[in-house]
Amino acid sequence: MIRRFGDSPRHDTRYTRRAGVYAILPRNRQLLLTHQADPTPELQLPGGGIDPGESPAQALHREVLEETGWKIGAIRRVGAFRRFTYMPEYDLWAEKLCLIYQARPILELSCPSEPGHTAVWSDWTIAAQELGNAGDRHFVKQLWAKV
Repeated sequence: MIRRFGDSPRHDTRYTRRAGVYAILPRNRQLLLTHQADPTPELQLPGGGIDPGESPAQALHREVLEETGWKIGAIRRVGAFRRFTYMPEYDLWAEKLCLIYQARPILELSCPSEPGHTAVWSDWTIAAQELGNAGDRHFVKQLWAKV
């Protein structure tokens, strides 16, 4: 069973399952995050949905590059969780299956190409408190305990 974080599913709502990949990107005791301005400003682990025909690894490389401008390497899966949420940008109630990876930021190639995203370096302790959802905060705390 995959652990759930956040709100319980609403019984009067139909959810669409949406798989996504998200990266914990440590470097020099900091994490590379993305700040998303809309619909609500928040710090996030870089990542997003897996497109049709795309592997999770391909999606992770693409999403991190789009949201941070960085190339990554040495990826390894560290866990997964589910959360039930409304996604206003898609007008969609989603059961998000979040696959969490740890990877190494290798090279900054560009500014983020995803509109409304800004790459941010953050201290682990700040990220563990300020990331936008409880599942992301859980995995950052879990990995931080091993450092």
